Amino acid sequence: MAASEFTYKEQPETLVLFDVDGTLTPARLTISDEVRDTLKKLRQKVCIGFVGGSDLSKQLEQLGPTVLDDFDFAFSENGLTAYRLGNELASQSFINWIGEEEYNKLAKFILKYLSELDLPKRRGTFLEFRNGMINVSPIGRNASTEERNEYEKYDKEHQIRAKFVEALKKEFSHLALTFSIGGQISFDVFPTGWDKTYCLQHVKGDGFKEIHFFGDKTFKGGNDFEIYTDDRTIGHSVNSPDDTVRILTEVFNL
Repeated sequence: MAASEFTYKEQPETLVLFDVDGTLTPARLTISDEVRDTLKKLRQKVCIGFVGGSDLSKQLEQLGPTVLDDFDFAFSENGLTAYRLGNELASQSFINWIGEEEYNKLAKFILKYLSELDLPKRRGTFLEFRNGMINVSPIGRNASTEERNEYEKYDKEHQIRAKFVEALKKEFSHLALTFSIGGQISFDVFPTGWDKTYCLQHVKGDGFKEIHFFGDKTFKGGNDFEIYTDDRTIGHSVNSPDDTVRILTEVFNL
């Protein structure tokens, strides 16, 4: 049975979850009016939420300052920080899980590996510490949109991130860590099981009979893969925000 707060909707027992980068917005850019209007229409019919690897501050930049009011569920850092109807739910901490000693070893290895990479360009913020994970970017998260696009092409050719991940898996095989390549320029490191499926535990009590997920990195190794292929979800693979709008319009008769 659907939660009482959602009974005004046409299909209160249906939840639609979205990845952010590449699904609701172009990578690291802001949501368009068309996508925003489509989500407003969709929210009248079903429950909606987003689940992204970034922290809430970046999601506010991309989805707008009223994001916690615009979605029924907001899952930052794969749901390690979570909101339901604007109210914060229980959160988890990566540093508590891994401990300072192992984290120091991990950070030192990453920084040494980064220092020895040959890259055409470097910017700033190569290792970003978050509540539920760390994010590693060989070019640096301060790269401009143009520089991100350049790096993405370079990375596809030279497999910089894929090789980096393999080196980390080998060095830290004793830890239950998952390495997930997402977006254009970085990859996430988090405890195994703390991928995007983590957010699903927050909606267990809301009586959803159908959970849809829309994402663009749905291939094996991509940061949408686990939730896209999970038995609890109906997965939709998209290649742009326009694609998301098209599929939503078809599936939900918007």
